[in-house]
Order: sequence, then C-alpha cells, then structure tokens
Amino acid sequence: MSTDYQQARTALGARLRELRFSCPGGRLTGQQLAQRLGWQGSKVSKLENGRQTATPEDLRAWADATDQPDTYAELVSRLAGFESHIRSWRRALANGFKPLHEGLSAEIERSSDMWIWEESVVPGMVQTPEYARHVIQRYAALLGGAGGVEDAVRSRAQRQEWLYRPGRTLHVLMWEAALRSLICPPSVLAAQLDRLVGVIGMDTVELGVVPFAASVKIVPANGFWVLDDRLVVAEDWHAEMWLDDADNVALYAKVWRTLRESAVYGADAHHVINAARRALRPR
Repeated sequence: MSTDYQQARTALGARLRELRFSCPGGRLTGQQLAQRLGWQGSKVSKLENGRQTATPEDLRAWADATDQPDTYAELVSRLAGFESHIRSWRRALANGFKPLHEGLSAEIERSSDMWIWEESVVPGMVQTPEYARHVIQRYAALLGGAGGVEDAVRSRAQRQEWLYRPGRTLHVLMWEAALRSLICPPSVLAAQLDRLVGVIGMDTVELGVVPFAASVKIVPANGFWVLDDRLVVAEDWHAEMWLDDADNVALYAKVWRTLRESAVYGADAHHVINAARRALRPR
C-alpha cells in the first residue's frame, strides 16, 4: 500500500479517536462507541488504527454517535483527500518499485485464497522472471519509476513460493489477450506460455482462460486481485487502488464470478494456450 495513502488513513483514524475522547457527554470507550453504532468493537479499533478505510456512511455515523455532527464535513473531506492519494502511481513509485512490491507481498503472505483477473497481461503470481522484467520495465518507462526494477523482479518471483504452501489456493482468470500480447520478445512469451501449461497441473492453482470467441456477460476490463474476502487491489493507468470496504469487495468478487462463467479450464484452457504458443512460431 502506498505510504502516503496509509499515512493519511492513519491520520483519519487518529482524528476519529480524538472525537471519541472529546465526546460532549464524556469520553467513550471503544466498546461503548461500538454499542452506540451497532458495530463490532473490532471495527472501531480498525478504523482508529488505520487498518480499515472508512466509508462516508461510517463517518456520518461516527460524528453523530460522538454527539459532534458538525465534524462530518471535515471527516468526509479528509476521506476524499486521501482517496485521491490512492490514485497516484507516481507518488507510490517515488522510491522505486521495491517498496510497492513489498507492500503487496505482505498482504499476499497473510492470505489463504486469491482471486485474480487480468485482461491483457499474465498475472504476476505465475510470471516467469524474464516476462516479469519486461512488464515492470514497460511500466517504469511510462511512469518514471525506474529504480529497483531487479529488486521488483526478485520480489515477484519470491511471492510465488506462496503457491507451494498447504492451505493456499490461487483462482486465476485471464482473457486470451494476455496470452498473445507481445509486451516482451516472442521467445520470452513462449517460455511464459510454457510456464502456464505447467501451472494447470498444480493442485493449488485453478487457472481459467476466457477465449476471444467466448460470449461474455461483462466487459473484460481492468485487472484486479481479491485477497480472501477482505481486500481488493485494482489497477488503472494512473493508480493502484486498495479497497477494503465490504461493498467493494463483494462487487469485485461478483465481477470475477461473472467473468468465470465465460472461462475454460483444464484441457480446454491448455488448447487455448497452445494455440497462442503456435502462433509465435515463424512461418
């Protein structure tokens, strides 16, 4: 998670704690406030310690429950301010790719299930190092975050150790475009496709491909990751967004399930991958 985003979320949590302490009717404990709000006590703690992103509705309820409704405008303004920080790749890459990769790697480590959708690139969890290097270099050229490319490649490769641990499952979907996009030399893409064929046989990986010819119920758009049922990491050209509110997590999970309805698996997925592999051969 980008440093500026987390710092801003922590600062909002500290402000929420101040309101709990300065309640006109007397300081409230976290449990007392949770009872007023009808929440679990853990939610109060997560919001105050910057471990969960508040929604505007959460902030309205907090301001009212602490008998300080006039503070809502300030709180929602703070929320809008740090949400804009999420949208800055350039800020996140100010110190190179390594810190950015380390933040996501930490979240992956504490996850037991991941659901990934990628529309035009092979997902990082199943990338070869050489393919990963070309992808990261392309982003570096676009966004100006050239520092730490090799560290990022190593970090991405190390993440894949997650796939070999008991109790972990990767549910990955790709559009066929991801198998054919020449973001790297053909020889590198060929090796990457060979890697995908091997992944199909792993008991910790469920790999599906949405063929070009498949009928789809939703536009195959931007890539995203759902980690357990607690966090979504979604990417766009300008941003990596971390979403941990229940409504957004549920929405992205629904999008993933809808895309899955158009996917092929097993031997059928193998056939689509091999067709892309054959297309790379000189004629």
